[in-house]
Amino acid sequence: MRTANRVASLLLATVLLLGGAAAAVQALLLTVHRPTPLDTTAWLDALSGTRWRDPTVRAAAGGALLLGLAILVAQLRRWTPVRLRADERDGWYLHRRCVERRLADAASAVPGVRRARVRVRRRGGQWRPRVRATGDPAARAEIEFAVHQELRHLTAPRPARIDVRLLPRRRPA
Repeated sequence: MRTANRVASLLLATVLLLGGAAAAVQALLLTVHRPTPLDTTAWLDALSGTRWRDPTVRAAAGGALLLGLAILVAQLRRWTPVRLRADERDGWYLHRRCVERRLADAASAVPGVRRARVRVRRRGGQWRPRVRATGDPAARAEIEFAVHQELRHLTAPRPARIDVRLLPRRRPA
């Protein structure tokens, strides 16, 4: 999302810069009574003849409103972080996907567990790992211990709790 925000900001800044420069040049040329590159009389006639009742005006206004609301919702939505802060004092970060892979490997290494998936969420400074695995439900404590050990190896902040969801292994028919 960071790349999309940067590209959108760059495009918006470019449009505003070019539009502002064109308006400044137009205003300067009008004040010195010189011919302008843009014909403002046609714009003035078109805009003064347009009424709110026109379906084109209402469609354009509705489209602009929906686009603005979509941009606002996209900016206010909580996104999954790409980086997780490892230590408050040092300023080190870890990539979230790498941490998820390492925790999934640690959970899969527990005997009786197959196919573990881990999602790490962050709330404030706390990490919240969620483990989903297929295997023996009695291995829950061992999975939590393995994930805690791997987090300790990563020097990650100690999570308040680790959510473990174990699905029983399917038996072949």
